Amino acid sequence: MGAWLRKKAVDEEVNPDEVPTGQISAAIIAEVDGGTSPSEGTEAVEAASKTDVESTTTGPADLEQALADRQALIQLCLYALDRARSGGVVERLEHGLAGIGVRALRPDGERFDPAVHEAGGAVATEDPALEGLVAETEVVGFADHDRVLRVPIVIVYAKKAQ
Repeated sequence: MGAWLRKKAVDEEVNPDEVPTGQISAAIIAEVDGGTSPSEGTEAVEAASKTDVESTTTGPADLEQALADRQALIQLCLYALDRARSGGVVERLEHGLAGIGVRALRPDGERFDPAVHEAGGAVATEDPALEGLVAETEVVGFADHDRVLRVPIVIVYAKKAQ
């Protein structure tokens, strides 16, 4: 195994996705122990795999810490989103958050609801069909699954004063 890793590293870049969990550490163990035969590499892989499984066993405290870490990372991403100047960066962050269940709330065109939106301003309209609809989202809101993290701040169409 160690010989495979050395040859692979010399010949071409190793893609971590191609190496099953535990094999890199097994290869290092085999190299340190001086073992490069296939049987020694296999034993090292099995030992490393067992260690990996044992180290990922979580208890209630570990789960609580993981959830706290998740919330901290989400808040950090929201902070970065608010300050991002590149549309591509914003899109990438939103896509990554959506992958873990955090979605952006842009209620443009929806009926304004003070229970789920915050009015940041109004824009006058003469069209009665537009009154009370969200004209645009000023600050994007976010929800983590069903839990609202931040309500969107919106501009609402209002009847033009005569």
